Amino acid sequence: MSIVLGAALEYQSLKSADPRVLNDVPDALSRPVRWVHSSEVLDIAPLLSGGELLLSGGQALAGVTAERQANYVRELAARGIAALALETGPALPEVPAIMLEVAEAAGLPVIELRQVVPFVGVMQEINSLLVSESVEHLQHADQASHAMAAELAHGGGLDQLLAVLSERTGASARLVSPSGLTLGAAGGISGMDDGGSVTVVDVPVRGVLAARLELVMPDGGDGGLARVAGERSVDILGLALMQRMPPGLKELAGIELMRAINSGSQRWQLQQLGPASGFPTDGAVAAVVIRSTGAGHLRPAVDALLRECVPHSASYAGNAELIALAALGDGAATRRSLLDALRRLEVPAGSAVAVGPLGVGIDDAPWSLAEARRALGLDPGTGGVVDADTLAVELLAQESLDPAAREGFVQRQLGAVLEHDRLKKSELLRTLTVWLDSGCNTAQAARGLHLERQSMHHRLQRIFDLCGGDPRGTGRLGALHLATKVARL
Repeated sequence: MSIVLGAALEYQSLKSADPRVLNDVPDALSRPVRWVHSSEVLDIAPLLSGGELLLSGGQALAGVTAERQANYVRELAARGIAALALETGPALPEVPAIMLEVAEAAGLPVIELRQVVPFVGVMQEINSLLVSESVEHLQHADQASHAMAAELAHGGGLDQLLAVLSERTGASARLVSPSGLTLGAAGGISGMDDGGSVTVVDVPVRGVLAARLELVMPDGGDGGLARVAGERSVDILGLALMQRMPPGLKELAGIELMRAINSGSQRWQLQQLGPASGFPTDGAVAAVVIRSTGAGHLRPAVDALLRECVPHSASYAGNAELIALAALGDGAATRRSLLDALRRLEVPAGSAVAVGPLGVGIDDAPWSLAEARRALGLDPGTGGVVDADTLAVELLAQESLDPAAREGFVQRQLGAVLEHDRLKKSELLRTLTVWLDSGCNTAQAARGLHLERQSMHHRLQRIFDLCGGDPRGTGRLGALHLATKVARL
């Protein structure tokens, strides 16, 4: 039994909350719910996998700025959750308008829960049904993958493997190359455009997107089974594709080089794998990390971008992360060009991109990759490209100062500003940060904050009053700037 959002709202445990859909999202009540989860953590989005009905009491949201509320919704929508259900009451009398506006633009249904209900009861009732369905799907999917493995062992081709999958799931199946060429099909190609639920699963080979599996379940069929069976069949289809396109030695060396860099292998391994893959061992390098649900889809575009920007490169795509190493030639100048090109790259919503710091040779590649990942942890992505060099102070503080020392330093320098923001729901810390990052250029900071210059001056005067005066021309300026950077940790 599949559970859609409309049906989930009719279960007694959730119906008792008097739920009401607040925004107009097409086919919202037909969205499949894969799990029910509750959390008051505002940074929950990276821990979700999509399809969740997220329940929240709203206490944390009530105490943050409108900008943070909007970003919370954007992050959840980018993860592809089924819906957000917010309990209104004393802490959150109503769902903020900015959240509804952003959610509707992003296609995320928002549900108001007008009565208090125990979230654990909601999760127990609905998730128990979903678990039973999931176990049944996994059993059928494993049977299908085992039958496909047996067919492959007896010399079956792609059409035969897809026929087994189609027979076991009841779905029409087609394997398509990234360029759109049909590699194999079963269950009737002509019927694949006649309606029904469509499931698309990436099929990588050695970290490269080699094909996409399309499964079309007729109306009334079990779309959940098609999804699970398609995901379980990826390895078998990948093996079949490998038989059709065996790798060359240089390609294998490039894959092994990126795996070695990813695992932080010893210097001698990188020195051996570099020349074998055609990658220079000397000269400036920088790592690139792209986290995205479409990492495999992005690799061809990223490889083309790297070929245009740098003299040598190598890349590798996992399930949700694409990593690359770029030889920078002219060093810092080439790295700036690479950053500019990545900022123009079209990536799926919710993707996060980071470029690591400049390394002096291939031996520094694991360090550059690690710093790029750490930079993403500090700035997980709002659609831009994170430059690890601009976060050097934060990364150093995170590595060298324990949390208590960082917190104490920030409180001594900015305690009054933080307390003002907490009590007045103001944004003085953000204002000070932007002003300091601009080199104390008031006009530039005002533009960055979308403020009138007079409003900017008023904010700065309030900050100066709280911090003991205008810091310009004093030794306190550097300490305040450092504190704003450490505060984000």
